Amino acid sequence: MAEDKTAASKSGGSGLRMALDFGPLLVFFAVNSLAPGDDVNQAVWATAAFMIATAIAMVVSKVKTGRIGPMQWFTGIVVAVFGGMTIYLRDESFFQIKTTIIYAMFAAILFFGLLTGRPLLKLVMESGFPEMDDHGWKKLTRNWAFFFLAMAILNEGLRAYLTFDQWVAFKVWGVLVISMIFAASQAPILMKHGKDGSAD
Repeated sequence: MAEDKTAASKSGGSGLRMALDFGPLLVFFAVNSLAPGDDVNQAVWATAAFMIATAIAMVVSKVKTGRIGPMQWFTGIVVAVFGGMTIYLRDESFFQIKTTIIYAMFAAILFFGLLTGRPLLKLVMESGFPEMDDHGWKKLTRNWAFFFLAMAILNEGLRAYLTFDQWVAFKVWGVLVISMIFAASQAPILMKHGKDGSAD
């Protein structure tokens, strides 16, 4: 009975964590698709909704779990700064360059962590994968650092060759698909370097 309660608690906690992490993104996608006006106005509405949803997620996390995780704090700060600038400027070029800046910033932070011997993904994701060994965290951090760097370069290329409408469509749907595929490709690392893995 106790084991069943523990499993249910963990399942509920995982479900809540996923809702808090991905809920604001779903809100962004929904508002971006349904908001009235041209692409710039839709992006502004979606950004405002994303900022509100992120703030709500942080409050819910504090109430339900008693803490706000490092990743939530970091996301909240980035969303507040760049979201505020997006709403204020209402400029197509800034929308596009902002994405490159954010990807490059994520890559730089993760590479810096590796150079200083601190795989920073462990800091923000350890609660979800408590059995991962240090070697696994280093591999995961390295891979995501290169992923964000590649996405920054890709965004600059697309920004130069696509129309703004095409770029927005790719940012909303293409990036989501690419990110999901890449995240799934990291599953072997999670399995190999978990508690029951055979990491070397």
